[in-house]
Amino acid sequence: MRKLVLAAAIGAAMVPTITLADETTDADDAGWTGTVEFGLAASRGNTDSETLRSRLGLATANERGKHEVGLAFLYGEQDGVESAYRYEAFGKSNLRLGDHHQLFGSARTERDHVAAYEYQSTLAFGYGNQVIQTDTTHLGFEIGPGYKWSKRQDVRIHENGAVVRGNMDFGHEFNESTSIYDTFLVEAGEDNTFARNDIGVRVKMTESMALKAGVEMRHNTDALPGRHKTDTLTTVNVTYDF
Repeated sequence: MRKLVLAAAIGAAMVPTITLADETTDADDAGWTGTVEFGLAASRGNTDSETLRSRLGLATANERGKHEVGLAFLYGEQDGVESAYRYEAFGKSNLRLGDHHQLFGSARTERDHVAAYEYQSTLAFGYGNQVIQTDTTHLGFEIGPGYKWSKRQDVRIHENGAVVRGNMDFGHEFNESTSIYDTFLVEAGEDNTFARNDIGVRVKMTESMALKAGVEMRHNTDALPGRHKTDTLTTVNVTYDF
């Protein structure tokens, strides 16, 4: 529980810190924007559990392309025992070839103390197509080759090799306050295929703050006995745009 309280305090402290960084960015006119998310769920009764999730994303864009970086963190306890612990770092750069076409390079690494794989790290590059880009709707696809470093949980088995990375990003605004999103990532290799789908709805409360409810599903096609191939996480987060 002490770890959870400490992590929650750090996550809550991120908002004023990031706001100050945004004021500096405006002065330098660097063009960076971003979002920080923070969610905490707790249950009491037959089972006592707490789950903390936080996420930070930064992006900048110009006529030549777009750059994105971010961090994500998940920590859970059940009856005082650690039940989930995962952190992830990611980044991507796009080079525009036209109104709808681009080249991309991406990097992602995650470490998970509970899931089928202890860690997975991927470098990839390839081609992207922005199929739909309007004021209210966007739909884009990416595909390309990459290389992955990974290790199964609890055993000294490293599975390093080539993968094919695919990504889909969809979003639609119903009105000024309500929007939906769906992102799907797949990293397909000879030993294992990792797939993640994140879908949900976002409702603005102010110009900068919103409530976001979503479901994230993570699947590994290969898992040792006793480990689930699919993990599902349902969250309600507060988000802050800057």
